[in-house]
Formats: sequence, C-alpha cells, structure tokens
Amino acid sequence: MICLDSITVRDMRILEENSAFLGISNLLLMENAGKAVADFVSKLMGSSTKGKRILVVAGLGNNGGDGFVAARHLAIKSFDVTVILAGKPGEIRTYEAQTNFYILRNMEHTVRIKVLSNIGDIEVLEKEVEEADVIVDSLLGIGIKGRVREPYATIIEIINRAKAIKVAVDVPSGLNADTGEPCGVAVKADYTITFHKLKRGLADNPYAGRVIVADIGIPKEAEIIVGPGDLRCCLKKRAPESKKGDYGRILVIGGSRDFSGAPALTALAALRMGADIVILYVPEVISTAVRAFSPNLIVNTYCGDYFNEKAAKNALNIAEKCDVIALGPGLGLREEVREAVISFISRLEKPLVIDADGLKSLRGKLSVLRDKSVVLTPHAGEYKIIFGEEPPKDCTERIRAVKEKAKEVGVTILLKGPRDVISDGLRVKINHTGNASMTVGGTGDVLTGVVATFLAWGNEPFEAACAGAFLNGLLGDYVASTKGAHILATDLIDAIPSVTSKILEEVEVGERSINFLKNIGLI
Repeated sequence: MICLDSITVRDMRILEENSAFLGISNLLLMENAGKAVADFVSKLMGSSTKGKRILVVAGLGNNGGDGFVAARHLAIKSFDVTVILAGKPGEIRTYEAQTNFYILRNMEHTVRIKVLSNIGDIEVLEKEVEEADVIVDSLLGIGIKGRVREPYATIIEIINRAKAIKVAVDVPSGLNADTGEPCGVAVKADYTITFHKLKRGLADNPYAGRVIVADIGIPKEAEIIVGPGDLRCCLKKRAPESKKGDYGRILVIGGSRDFSGAPALTALAALRMGADIVILYVPEVISTAVRAFSPNLIVNTYCGDYFNEKAAKNALNIAEKCDVIALGPGLGLREEVREAVISFISRLEKPLVIDADGLKSLRGKLSVLRDKSVVLTPHAGEYKIIFGEEPPKDCTERIRAVKEKAKEVGVTILLKGPRDVISDGLRVKINHTGNASMTVGGTGDVLTGVVATFLAWGNEPFEAACAGAFLNGLLGDYVASTKGAHILATDLIDAIPSVTSKILEEVEVGERSINFLKNIGLI
C-alpha cells in the first residue's frame, strides 16, 4: 500500500537539486540532516553521555556525509564516538561528504576514525560493533541499484548481528527506498531518521523500525517550482552501445499553404535535443520550403494545401513507426483541418503533444483526449479558445484553474506565460525561466519539439512538460544574455547543445580520436 504523503527517490533528487537552485546548498542540507540524526540519538540516550559509545558506519556517498555530520555533533555532546569509513578517504564521492570528513579528521581528540578499505579489515568492525551502544547506519543511501556488493553485504550482516540500538540514516542500508525490498541484504533498523518526507518503501516496513521524518530545511518552493532537478531527471545520457532509434522517433504534423516555418522549428528542436529520427508530415505545396530549412529533415507530404481526412489516415500509418507525435504548428484554422485533427487524435494510441492550431481544433471536442497520454501547450489566448474562459491573472487562481481543467480533461496542461503553469490534475508546478524577448514567434514551436523529445525518451507527460518548460525558458535566458533582446526562435535551437551539455555529460568519445584531434591542432 502506497502512503499518500510519501515520496519517491526520483522526486527527492529533484527536490534537493531544486533547493540548490533556490540558494539552499547541499552542504546546508547535509548539515541539517546529520544534526537531526545526532539530536535523535542524543535524546534516545538520555541526559547522561558518560560511557555511551556511538559507532557511525559510513559509506563514500552523501549518506556517509550525513553520518560524518552526525558524528561531529554527537562528539560535541561528549559521546564516545567512533567512525568506521567503508572505503578509502580518497574515494569519498561528493564535495559535501569530503568537506565533512575533513572536519572529522581535524577532531582527532574527540572522534576516532577507522578505515575499512577491504574485506580483510572486517575484524575492526566486528570489535567496534560489540562495544557500541548505538550504531548509526549511514553506509548506503536511497540511490542503491542492484544487489548489495562486498564488502557492504558483510558489513550489513555484522551490523544486524549486533545487540546495539540501530539507527538508520534516511533509509536502512541495502533497502530499496521505492519498493521497500532488500537488495539481497539490508540493515534491520530499530529507528530510521528519514528526511523531508517519508520514502515510499519505508511505510510499514519491518526493516525500518520506527520511522521519524526530520525537517532538513527544504522549502515548499522547491516542490512548487520547476528547476534543474526536473530537467536533469528527464535528460537521457547516451550509452556507448546506442543505436539509431534508441533516443526517439518523432512525427511532427503541421504546416499549411500559409505556414511552413512552424513545423520545421519543432522538428529541428527535437533533432537538436537528441531525438534520433524526426519525420515531418506537411502539405506538398510547402514541402520544398520545409526541406530548405535543413538537409537533416525527413519530409513526408500529402496532397492539398491543408491537413485533411485522407492525410489524417496516412498519418496514422506513419505514426505506427514513431514514439511520439507533435501536432499543430502551422496547420491553419479551416474546418477541414479541425475535422481531420479530431479524426486523427480519436484513432491515435501514441503519446501526443498538441500546440498552436492543433489546440484550437479541440474547441468543443475535448472528450477525444480522454484516456490518452497528452500534453497541451496553450498560451492564454489558446486556453480561452479551448476552455471558453480566460485563465485568471492572479497566480493562485491561475494554478487552481489549470489544475481543475487538467483533471477534468485528463491531460497535462502547460499554460505558457510570464510564469508557466504545469499540471496533470494532481500535481502543479510553476516555471520561472524565460524572459520577455521570447514573445518572438516560433519559441512555442521550439517548446513543442523539446517536450516531444522528453516524451519520446519515456518520461511521463507531466515530467516532460515540466522539463520542457524549464529548458525552453533557460534557452531563452541564455540567448538573451548573449545576444540581447532581439532573439530568434532558431537561436534557441542553436543553443540547445551548449546548455544541455553543461547539465548532462556529453557522449563518450574515443580516447584515440581525441588525442589525434589534439595532435593535429583541431581541438
């Protein structure tokens, strides 16, 4: 049974990164987490600290860092504190954990540190465990994947055999924080001090013992805003063994006798995002103009100047080979277009991003979206056409209205504006990136391509919409900061690799190739 007030590992990662975006450092969150653990242990031990032995078993990640902070505060309170580091100090993985370990090493008169660098040192742990009154488990955190490896598995077994009170930091080591299942072996804690919110796998879990949720200073705003955490969780790193098609096949349906640029911008944005294959489906009358935008575009055509019923039927066949469809940019507002759009959507069983004229075609026909995976990306004017009312100007009322409409229709709505509002009817987020220069035509078409790519990578509609809104606004901010107020939609597309490469590691390239390029002076 899922606790409604619980949180997934993914969501916690997003919150931590979004907190940093708000100015609350990971170092501060670690300090608050470790102190919460120390305060609990101190209360558990009572007023007298004399002779009370605390053993902190710490790993090399941020969970270990929380343990280092707890050890410092417990030593300050005059407990007898020993820290067992399960690994070499030089292998501590994060700056925050390294910082707090460095502080501990300087506390040589009040904290003993023992390094367990391999399975052969296990006797050191066994002796300390026997003498401890409390064992603080900060070995492995919420990010564990796969079965627990050695020496961690043996360390966990030794901890479980101890008579001491066991206090787990955030989650018992070896426990999957989402499912609650042990990853081969897990610490059987008497108490678990988890942070910010209950982790989903801890609810009614015998491994967790009594669970205490500790506030570590993550503000409500970190849950409300869209931030870099939302973006990073949706980006997809390219594996060395990647093949064509692994990163999405997208069909863009748009364009008309009157508009050729809009669908091309959507397609180019998707390609720059990293979609492997993007197919444009446009009227034959504009096919030459669309192809002229870039030789990278695959352009399929249909007879007529506007999207029509016959074209809709053919589009369904093309859609069979694609992961996601982006529908609407530049379609036009004729009645035959509207009828063809509704016909196409009603028979489609693929995720869909609908923008521009595709949105306007939905007026009075919203029931066609029921039980489909859909993101709508209206601005205020399109919202009024779709729902028959203007979105409220007051931020609180605007949030309420978007959430209600999203729930009523059963879709994700990304309402564009100075502050984007995104909701799937259950969750709501606000995006603060972007600037007034982005009122230039075409930036919404770029957003459509970006969101479609996130969907093609397997993200849920709400997640894709949040990440897309944040990135699109970030692109606009980056371009405006380098080019000034007079920007173009194509500037955003060109900036995608520069911005995303700073957030996600680039594709791994061959060392020999890099050395050769350096030798001949190309890089």
